[in-house]
Amino acid sequence: MSLLKRIERARPAAEGEGTAQPAVPAPVPPQGGGPQGSQPPAPTAGGTPTPPPPAAPAPASRFTAALPARESFREAKFRVQNRLINELDPKLDLTNQVEVRRQIEELFGKIADEEGLALTRAERVRMLEQITDEILGLGPLEPLLRDETITEVMVNGPQQVYIEREGRLELTNVTFQNDEHVMKIIQRIIAPIGRRVDESSPMVDARLADGSRVNAIIPPLSLVGPVITIRKFSATPFTVDDLVRFGTATPEMFEFLEACVKARLNIFVSGGTGSGKTTMLNILSSFIPDDERIVTIEDAAELQLRQEHVITLEARPSNIEGKGAIPIRELVRNALRMRPDRIVVGECRSGEALDMLQAMNTGHDGSMSTGHANTPRDMLSRLETMVLMAGMDLPLRAIREQIASAVDLIVHQNRLKDGTRKIVNITEVQGMEGDVIVMQDVFVFEQTGVEEGKIRGRLKPTGIRPHFVERFETAGIHLPPNIFGSPF
Repeated sequence: MSLLKRIERARPAAEGEGTAQPAVPAPVPPQGGGPQGSQPPAPTAGGTPTPPPPAAPAPASRFTAALPARESFREAKFRVQNRLINELDPKLDLTNQVEVRRQIEELFGKIADEEGLALTRAERVRMLEQITDEILGLGPLEPLLRDETITEVMVNGPQQVYIEREGRLELTNVTFQNDEHVMKIIQRIIAPIGRRVDESSPMVDARLADGSRVNAIIPPLSLVGPVITIRKFSATPFTVDDLVRFGTATPEMFEFLEACVKARLNIFVSGGTGSGKTTMLNILSSFIPDDERIVTIEDAAELQLRQEHVITLEARPSNIEGKGAIPIRELVRNALRMRPDRIVVGECRSGEALDMLQAMNTGHDGSMSTGHANTPRDMLSRLETMVLMAGMDLPLRAIREQIASAVDLIVHQNRLKDGTRKIVNITEVQGMEGDVIVMQDVFVFEQTGVEEGKIRGRLKPTGIRPHFVERFETAGIHLPPNIFGSPF
């Protein structure tokens, strides 16, 4: 079914909700103490009736004044939108957005004049934008997605939409018509990438055209109606200069991380939800030389690598019959046969960690991935757990030896209380001592205070030179002698 037909089917339900309610007339005070309008004015001695005194103005009420105006705009918008959809050429190619917008503008002007809408110029522009967004975009979400200051959009049912701006949550005045309206937006997001969501499969991960991550969960699992969470990505990927300006790390730290990538160290980026792991993985991946073949593997493609030789693989969920699922683990195995110079896995969540560690230990050095953890030490513990999830009955010491041999560096990020995202640890994995993996912090974030609600501090060296510095020298990479806090 075409997009236009889906919109057209949604309109009857929308019209029922958009009907304006008549305003209740304000009572007029009775004249002369009698019932209102029951007695005629008394005549004077000359026979001429005395004119009644002027009626007192009705008490002003911002509620009764605002409600009909708002509802009237909605009703007019639905009426114009219905006519416009019916009059659009059904053979129109919706992928040619320039032509579609031109026709929408022409029809909107004609229909608005025929309907005799009493709208200001600003209201006409707003109505045209909303109708265009409903036909070509994601409806009420489009203004939020266009706002570059917003980093996350959270739809909690049709009547509640939150955003994240500068690390803080804000409630917006954006609403949907009903649950069906939200469902249609979800279908519009997932249809181009071949995903589905219904009562038998009520959760779905997807992405927008710009790479923004989307998660949707619907009833019966969600009791507040369909829920959408969109993690927005910048139209142009963040650069090192951007992250330095944000205070994520210092220029010296990024110089060190660039050397680690070029020296082909195996790196894990750890952190909590929303701490900026994928953004950091994008930055680290940008340091990979252009002459290397890179294979990226993700649940939903989010990485935005700018190199020329990049192969992007995406996991596939099962179909409606419960068959055909291709998990990340199988893609990692397949990537080993694709002659990769680097393997970049968007996030390790389960058994794919074992295949990733084996790849790092069998000549595919320089690989990178991310994982959820509270500290660098927790990241290693989670890797142990994920390897066990692969179903292999391996002794714990063997797993730890694999991890200690494969992983060279852990970059740990946190989202602090003020909403800022910062690198708080850069930690070397040195090897095994007995049954314990030995780790050593190379750089640690040190908080110096709080100014105007913002946490102040700096990522500082611990003064310990990592063991892998010799690999820098072998690769011809020379760092400033005092970058680790003490001269070489």
